[in-house]
Amino acid sequence: MMVVPSSDSATVRPTMLETELTTRSMGGGLRLVVTSTARDGDRADRDLRRVAERIDAWAGRLTRFTDTSDLSALNADPERSPRPLRPTLAAVLSHARRLAAQTDDTIDVAMLDARLAAETGAWSMATGHSAWHLAGAGRQRTLVRDGRVRFDLDGVAKGWIADRALRLLEAYPDALVDADGDVAIRSSSPASWSIGVAHPDDDLVELAQLRLPRDWPTDRFGVATSGISVHQWRLPAGTSHHLIDPRTSRPAVTDVVQATVVADSTGLAEALAKSAVIRGSQGGLELLDRAGAWGALFLLEDGDLLTTPDAKRWIA
Repeated sequence: MMVVPSSDSATVRPTMLETELTTRSMGGGLRLVVTSTARDGDRADRDLRRVAERIDAWAGRLTRFTDTSDLSALNADPERSPRPLRPTLAAVLSHARRLAAQTDDTIDVAMLDARLAAETGAWSMATGHSAWHLAGAGRQRTLVRDGRVRFDLDGVAKGWIADRALRLLEAYPDALVDADGDVAIRSSSPASWSIGVAHPDDDLVELAQLRLPRDWPTDRFGVATSGISVHQWRLPAGTSHHLIDPRTSRPAVTDVVQATVVADSTGLAEALAKSAVIRGSQGGLELLDRAGAWGALFLLEDGDLLTTPDAKRWIA
């Protein structure tokens, strides 16, 4: 997914300065952009660096790829219950519970073993569902598990981070956080940003260009894309991917190859895009309608592009 200033943004606000920071974070690319008056350019540069540092700190607590993260410590003892949680991890797990409710339990972060089995084909190591919930309030949250539970936060954490980072940039009239394809935008001018949705087989081929409608009632939104081509593995039994269907604990097999969703937050957009791929076009459209998605584009296995009726307002 590519996010660029719209070609007519300069005519909308010629006095505004755009400040950008691009770096690596969360195992991928991070892009932060704000607009400001020219005299605030130095402050904008400092603020973007501070936000990037905050993102790195959040990601460091939530990744499963380092032994020192809060998530790895939680997964290292998968049956300990109750388990005290540090605030950031507790906040993201609470966010994950809300997303599970909004997606009819399609989003299930307690499936790390199935996710790892998808990479190796060692399905005998994958465990079934075990219940978990959070107890307590505020900074005194605990995890209660019924049996062995290990977590893979992945895209759920990225969406949460993108939304949180956008809130740190409230001082600027426009702000964008692109967390490796999960995009959070606040725009005071509908023409300020355009979002290119790339084909999964060729980054140079765009499926569509999205733009905030001029008469849209709110100034912020989230866009996320999910698909089976991002992480794939060739196993003796066939090709496997990372999007696990919680109903089977196996990689989803549906007619949707990739889904892009626009919603009121990046966290919700990410969860709905993933859910659409897992549930397929019919189930995905029904879920998106119930969950209040603002628009969606599905790339189907036969090459067709399916859009929701509201998506036409977003296509530039």
